[in-house]
Amino acid sequence: MKKISDTLQVLPVWMILFITLFSCETRREDDFITNVSVHIDAFSVNGVAGNIDNEADKITVTLPYGSNVTALSPQIAIPEGASVTPASGSILNFTQAIKFRVKNGNIYKDYEVSVKAQEPIISFKINGMDAAINHTSKTISLTVPQGTNLTTLQPVIETAPGVSITPASGSTIDFTNPVQFTVSNTNLTEMYTAKVSTPVSGPIIAFIGTASSRNALTNPDEIAASDWLFSQYSGAVYMSFADIPAASLNNIDVLWWHYDSATALPSEAVTPNITGKIKTYLNNGGNILLTSFASQYVDALGIVPAGKGPNNVFGDFLPNGFVDGSDWGISFVGNENHPVFEGLQTYETGKANLLKKNTFRLNHTAWWFLPDWGGYTNGAGWRSQTGGNNLASEAWDNALDGRVTIAEFPAGTANKTCIVISMGAYDWYNETSNGTPSAPNDFIDNIKTLTSNSLNYLTTH
Repeated sequence: MKKISDTLQVLPVWMILFITLFSCETRREDDFITNVSVHIDAFSVNGVAGNIDNEADKITVTLPYGSNVTALSPQIAIPEGASVTPASGSILNFTQAIKFRVKNGNIYKDYEVSVKAQEPIISFKINGMDAAINHTSKTISLTVPQGTNLTTLQPVIETAPGVSITPASGSTIDFTNPVQFTVSNTNLTEMYTAKVSTPVSGPIIAFIGTASSRNALTNPDEIAASDWLFSQYSGAVYMSFADIPAASLNNIDVLWWHYDSATALPSEAVTPNITGKIKTYLNNGGNILLTSFASQYVDALGIVPAGKGPNNVFGDFLPNGFVDGSDWGISFVGNENHPVFEGLQTYETGKANLLKKNTFRLNHTAWWFLPDWGGYTNGAGWRSQTGGNNLASEAWDNALDGRVTIAEFPAGTANKTCIVISMGAYDWYNETSNGTPSAPNDFIDNIKTLTSNSLNYLTTH
């Protein structure tokens, strides 16, 4: 009887405990609130409203030129019952983007908030042509057509609100030598140096391709690159691979092969009579720039040891391709003073974008993937095994140990023979997809500058 009595006494306690736990769980479910908003309704700094993108979860605030962003107190409006961290009114340093988290009920949302001061010069034009403005190096550069009189040019300059510039917009200026412009407002005064030049007339650059003539090129990317070259270099010539065996290369300063038509190199480029002729040219002091899929040519030409060419080659072709919501660029941290990167518009030291977000892209890539493939391990291992200098990687890779996107051969500081530019961001033409034109690539000037620097560097080194 005692055992039965004990059991009867325990059973109600167990049942009570179960009911209690169940009721607690039920109450928690009732308190799980999800039908609330976690959007930031308004965000302002110093009375300037931010641009809120609730799809990308980003907020940008542009303050007047010269504003100090190291100690700012944002004012934030959020839905009733919500909280935000950091809190509205906190004093924050916006030198880098800051994450704000809005929580309401049982859900939350993170925003990336960037606050920056507006650049003083919005645009700089001469005869309707836009100059490239590098706000990091405080330089302005423009190439005008051959024969332009540089002594009486009148730049049209748009500045940010409240910013003055001297010499003033519309002034007649002699640009035979670089000209300094002073920009200022009540907060800050800075100097920009403007350099206006005509196309380079010295080097003879041969654009080589599989087409019988320049007019016979069909790939839009190759056409765009070729058109730019011929607009900038009065000594530019076109040479097909079929022309090379009988051609004299003695007067050619640089061969440039930009190949974008297929991941595999065409058979006519790798025949012994072609590669032998180009090898002889290089051994006699010639130079070659290889871009996009042509980067693989370093193997066939013996510029790298056998089998040490790019080990990661890929890309889409129409009707495939995609639009990406991110800017694509490069990191050349540690090589900021290399002539190849001179004048690039950078977004921080040693980093530059080449392809604007929301542009259509095919991502034509022929680079070296270091950590896992080829036994390179890192940048030092790659240099040891290929005999080159790795100059740049993807934008995230400050150590230049993950990818090789731009390289020069051989290593050292003199007698350069070859430069390769091999990443998908090096995109001369953004295709139309399904009848929809691509958004414009606002960073195309960086591609042009990078290419011009590479050609001139090979000519002089």
